[in-house]
Amino acid sequence: MTQYLEFEKPLAEIEGKAEELRALARANEEMDVSEEAAALDDKAQELLQELYKSLTPWRKCQVARHPERPHCKDYIDALFDEYTPLAGDRNFADDHAVMGGLARFRGRPVMVIGHEKGNDTKSRIERNFGMARPEGYRKAIRLMDMADRFNLPIITLVDTPGAYPGKGAEERGQSEAIARSTEACLKVGVPMISIIIGEGGSGGAVAFATANTVAMLEHSVYSVISPEGCASILWKDAEKMREAAEALRLTAQDLERLGVVDKVIPEPMGGAHRDSTATLEAVGDMIEATLTDFENRDRDALIKGRRQKYLAIGSKGL
Repeated sequence: MTQYLEFEKPLAEIEGKAEELRALARANEEMDVSEEAAALDDKAQELLQELYKSLTPWRKCQVARHPERPHCKDYIDALFDEYTPLAGDRNFADDHAVMGGLARFRGRPVMVIGHEKGNDTKSRIERNFGMARPEGYRKAIRLMDMADRFNLPIITLVDTPGAYPGKGAEERGQSEAIARSTEACLKVGVPMISIIIGEGGSGGAVAFATANTVAMLEHSVYSVISPEGCASILWKDAEKMREAAEALRLTAQDLERLGVVDKVIPEPMGGAHRDSTATLEAVGDMIEATLTDFENRDRDALIKGRRQKYLAIGSKGL
């Protein structure tokens, strides 16, 4: 059953009525409701297009957080073959909020790393809702170093509300781990591609997304802080998250215009969760095209281009 967002309630009513008619028809084979159900389907499609034609930044945040949106594991299962997970930071523990390992992408050997949020209560608790601890970032650094050593392109899938802010994480050097992960992104001499597939929150996202090419799904978000956190700081009122979302310029379209991200990947009408197969295919095509572009670039050119890209951020007008 589809989970509807707050602003999709009118759509839920129409699609619910269409499903009720079909349920009645299944119970009574003599009843023909095909015309009525089709009319409701058309009305629902029109409303869906109207709702998603011009989403506000806050509504995009809601879509980016949709629980049925494809997560890192879904992308790995669908797009990568021979995936061999690598665990642990060889220092403290294995962080299940970060998954990564060796794989083949459409025949190419690669290293894939990403945040995993989980898809039910048990897995979300196990994955800490995609909020990585220091050991998660240190695991990512280890995998990046390995990819650099064996000349493997790095693909990162970013989907986190932010790094975990708990006491234990701070005691084990959370900020240092994030900084070193960001440094590792800048130093590797292999192509690095990052895709924001849902939420890109704060330094926890930057630590995986300091790449040669950064892409965002159409309804994903990427910001220095969550709208709720920003509203709590600026206005002492988390309910002002809508105003904060507007001010943060966190949408894919704003960030592409500002030069923070390089590409926006279109999503199916109604968001990635309504047609995950099409979304996964679109992301796969983007990765393949980008890897092809990087094929003939040497190590020094990749490092220099990446550094220049981030030094240039902010040069475009607001």
